[in-house]
Amino acid sequence: MNQKRPGFGTRIGFELAAAGSAVGLGNLWGFPYKTSANGGAAYLFVYLACILLVGAVAMLAEFTLGRRSRANAVSAYKAVSPNLGWLGLLVVVIPALIMCYYLVLGGYTVKYALGSFVGNAGKYEAFAGNVGDVILHTAVFALPAALIVIAGVRNGIEKAAKLLLPTMLLILIVISCVSLLLGEGVQEGLAFYLKPDFSKLTGSGILSAMGQAFFSLSLGCGAMIAYGSYSGQTVDLARSTVVVCLLDGLLTFLSGLAIFPALFHYAAISGASLSSLGMGGAGLMFITLPMVFEGLGLAGQIIGLLFFTMTAIAALTSIISILEVVTQFIIQRHKVARTRAVGVVALVCLALSVPVGISLGMDVNGSKVFCLFGRNLLELLDGVTNTLLMPLGALGACLAVGWRLPKAERFSGFVGAMVRIVTPVLIVLILVFGAVDMAFPATAAGRAFSADGFGMLMTAAGVAALTAIAYFLWLKNRDTGSNQDEEAANLKREEAFRAGLQRGWQRPE
Repeated sequence: MNQKRPGFGTRIGFELAAAGSAVGLGNLWGFPYKTSANGGAAYLFVYLACILLVGAVAMLAEFTLGRRSRANAVSAYKAVSPNLGWLGLLVVVIPALIMCYYLVLGGYTVKYALGSFVGNAGKYEAFAGNVGDVILHTAVFALPAALIVIAGVRNGIEKAAKLLLPTMLLILIVISCVSLLLGEGVQEGLAFYLKPDFSKLTGSGILSAMGQAFFSLSLGCGAMIAYGSYSGQTVDLARSTVVVCLLDGLLTFLSGLAIFPALFHYAAISGASLSSLGMGGAGLMFITLPMVFEGLGLAGQIIGLLFFTMTAIAALTSIISILEVVTQFIIQRHKVARTRAVGVVALVCLALSVPVGISLGMDVNGSKVFCLFGRNLLELLDGVTNTLLMPLGALGACLAVGWRLPKAERFSGFVGAMVRIVTPVLIVLILVFGAVDMAFPATAAGRAFSADGFGMLMTAAGVAALTAIAYFLWLKNRDTGSNQDEEAANLKREEAFRAGLQRGWQRPE
């Protein structure tokens, strides 16, 4: 049976679950290649500063929205103002879109973990083009995520977080220690990662670090609102925010400590140039790292197994949180059982992930037939959600908490100023420059208009507009539920279950 009271049982469980949501492929995939492309250590320092000074503020705002309402994201915004409810619906739509491609990436991590000892190097194109293999591994990845969310917040998400987060941290520490002991090239890798040269960091690099800080903390996609709604009244949200950000920063830092010394060591012993390793590209995880791991012999195969296992765990803890956002809304809005809600959401998103996987595979193998706006569907969904919609969601949380709450409930002092002014301004910068980079990408001759980029920009605007229209037409004046409704439904099912047992015991012979 599901837990009767939806919510985390302990403060540490809440914090580990939130940290698990934050730590995902953005930390282990996006951060290393963006660090490589933006000068190394200088990018790391700006990124960590943004997590603590900017990302933490937006996270606290989202936690506050969730706990204040004790409800799903739509109801959380409606509790502030009925006219803001569309922002809550938007941050339910965003994770639904993310799941459609994140499931595919999770399947890739499962495939690479299982293939560590038979060799992953050079197999990216073949695997991506094998539709059946991609679907199989995507389903293998989706199944445990669905089962964990079906088990509920306390019995599923919290217990999984208490197991998976320490496991991930332990694996990263082991990989980092091994990487640091590899020998030749390690010192150069450490210097690149830890010795900052701020002259190499451009304005676009600083904006990239700010954006990465928001994305790696799972902000703007409803996860922290959902988890905040399940936190206990005795939990100090400010303290928990700091703990989550520190855990996220630590795991991100360790990911770089595990990767860069190994990359530089491989370059030193193989004679390959760093530029030939693709350190600055998105292919770092699935093309470059397998080649590096296999080039290190048996030790590299062990490191590869640990690394991709850890990556699969990170992807799992993140997909759990975004699945919970959509599930929570459906349970509370439609008063359905958790099992049914999870099943519907998981199956629909799994079905939609199939064309995403096909599109990626065709693109990887040189065909643009199944692309839109010049990008495969995975890149399209990733760009629309991460570059545009998630910052909009985070901006909405800051403005709602900073300006629309009753004055007695607003933050004061430094935190209040950050929530009301500083963080919203920085998020607007991320939004504006992200939109400019999309519609007017940089070329060798300068910036030039891109019809494909503009199409992606209009797609994001269309998603936001349709979400707002749907909310004002169907949801503004309707009950969208709360955690109390979920608890009442759980109690009702528990009573029906017990009554059925009693009837069974009293059945005449």
